[in-house]
This record gives sequence, structure tokens and C-alpha cells, in this order.
Amino acid sequence: MSVLARLSGVPAATIKHYVHEGLLPDPVRTSRNMAYYPTSLVERVQRIKHLQRTRFLPLDVIRRVLDESAMDQADEAIGATLARVLEPVAPVESRSRADLVRAGMPPAQLDFLVAAKVVARDPITGNFSGDDLELLRVLGAARRAGLDTEMLPVTILGEYAAALRALVEVELRAFREGVAPRAGTQLTELTEAAAALSERLVVLLRRKLLLPTLRAMTAPGGAPAGKRARRPRAAGRA
Repeated sequence: MSVLARLSGVPAATIKHYVHEGLLPDPVRTSRNMAYYPTSLVERVQRIKHLQRTRFLPLDVIRRVLDESAMDQADEAIGATLARVLEPVAPVESRSRADLVRAGMPPAQLDFLVAAKVVARDPITGNFSGDDLELLRVLGAARRAGLDTEMLPVTILGEYAAALRALVEVELRAFREGVAPRAGTQLTELTEAAAALSERLVVLLRRKLLLPTLRAMTAPGGAPAGKRARRPRAAGRA
């Protein structure tokens, strides 16, 4: 620990806090007072401290930014800015799997959504929070409104996620290749603007495409209105 603190320039107490919060792996302990940390953690400790000092991000957000795949400085700046923009709109509550099941969420449906990576548990607490919890609440509201598993099978959310993932990849690729190399010192400001505007653009484009797409589907040669595509069976029932 003393060597890691000296090489990274971050106090040992702070590094221990990072370990406790799940930003760093537990060390290999050889005795009560001796633990070994890999030298590769020096850069990660410095990056965590840098994001705290320059981006003013809480540790749980930094943990999501610094995932398994190492990002370069430009991508890290983009990720940190996106996290800061999106964090205030996400719910702060946290619910366990047992809480959600008691509230009426069918266990099989919840497990399907986790397996399909539509929602995810917090890696430290194991609970659902933020946008993951809000998505589950929206699904619950749909059930209460009368959209049962025959009308809205939970499996369709996997298709939603796949379609939106492709859209997000196009959006981020365009930003990384077109904006980031030319933004200079305005990278943070442009990332914030793009994050705010992109959601509005998606909502507007979806609204614009709904009726034309319906007409195309019901036109000769399209999918007739009376013949729906066969849908996969939902996992469990509401």
C-alpha cells in the first residue's frame, strides 16, 4: 500500500476507500498487515483521482466510466461528461431483487431482463438503481395500464435494446470520429450539448416516423395489419 500510494501520489487512506467502493480490486493478502497490489493499479488510481478533481464525479459514476476496457483520454473525457449530464436525471433510489418481486415483478421476467442485459444490478450492492430501476418501473406501469404479457411480452425489450444499441453506436462513432478530434478545449461543452440534444432528436425522429412506418407496413406488399408477426413467448406472466 505504501508503495502504491507513493507511486500514484494518492494517500493510502484514499486508496483504501477506492477499494471499499469497488473501484479497485481487493489486494492479495499474505498476512494481517501485508497486502500486495499490482503495479497496473497506479495508473487507475491516478485516473480515479483525476476524474474526481477535474470532473467532480461521485465514485459510483467513476466506477461506471472506468470499466474493463481501458479508454484513452478523449474517450474518458467524453464518458465522464456523459455520466455527469445523465446522472442528475436518474432516480437515486435502490431496490433489491426481493423488493421488486414483492412489489409484483415476476421473477422469471426480471431474470430474463438481466440475462438479456436490458437491466443490470449494481456490482457492489447487487440492487437495481438509476435508469435500470426506472425501466422496471415503466414496465410495471405498462402492466397496470392493461398491457399484459400477451400484448407486450418482456422479450420484446431485448429487441428494443438491440435496436437502440445500434443507434447509440452510430451516434457515438460519429461524435468520436467527427467532433472529438476537432473539439480541442471545447470537448466537454460539446459533449454536454450533444448529450442533451441527442435525446430530443431521437424522440422527434421516432414521432416523425411512426405514421409513415405504419402506412408502409399496411400497404400492399407490407405486413398486413391483421397478420402480426409471431412473437416469442414471454418469460413468466405479470
